[in-house]
Amino acid sequence: MDFHRAHQEFLAFHESVRRGERLRRLQMGHGHAERLFLEQVWWPAFQSFRNLHPEYEVLDFDDQPRYLDFAYLKEGTKLAIEIDGFGPHVRDLNRRQFIRHLRRQNHLVLDGWSVLRFSYDEVKEQPRRCQQVLQQFMGRQSWGDGDSVLNFRERAIVQLALGSRRPITPADICGYMGVSRNVAYKLLHSLVRQGWLVPAAGQQRIRSYRLAPQRFFV
Repeated sequence: MDFHRAHQEFLAFHESVRRGERLRRLQMGHGHAERLFLEQVWWPAFQSFRNLHPEYEVLDFDDQPRYLDFAYLKEGTKLAIEIDGFGPHVRDLNRRQFIRHLRRQNHLVLDGWSVLRFSYDEVKEQPRRCQQVLQQFMGRQSWGDGDSVLNFRERAIVQLALGSRRPITPADICGYMGVSRNVAYKLLHSLVRQGWLVPAAGQQRIRSYRLAPQRFFV
């Protein structure tokens, strides 16, 4: 499924289960910046919108509703994602509004949320860096998940892939870990079998590997 169809289905589903102010907020709040984030950051990184909720309502520190740009909710993981534009509403905050803005984020953390914030400019101009931050967060949540328990070498390779701007190669593993090419291939093949990596280039002889998006949504 391509992004545009997946995005339409994503919004249609959430619109179908919301009513009143929650529906209005979704229709009004999910704008250009949020769509750009999904198209350039989230979808390329994970190829799925599972467990992601747009314009998600939470109660503020004074029990008033507020809306997160996105919430990722899965088995005890609560991740709040905000896309911040450097517009007049940010530049012109007075001291009281600024304090309230910080207090809101602190309250989320105290309530068990992890919080990741991305600027609109970074989403637009450096989406790969945003992808890496999200993948690193998801990777930390996924260690030892299900039947796949990584040993220290396999975990080091996944961490290398999380921080790389390109697919990793056996040569990368040799240089990074000081192992032979045969050992590098065995480790990479093990991670493919466990669903952490997928081939990025090559058919009969795989030349490079990338993270498997679906691994984060098992």
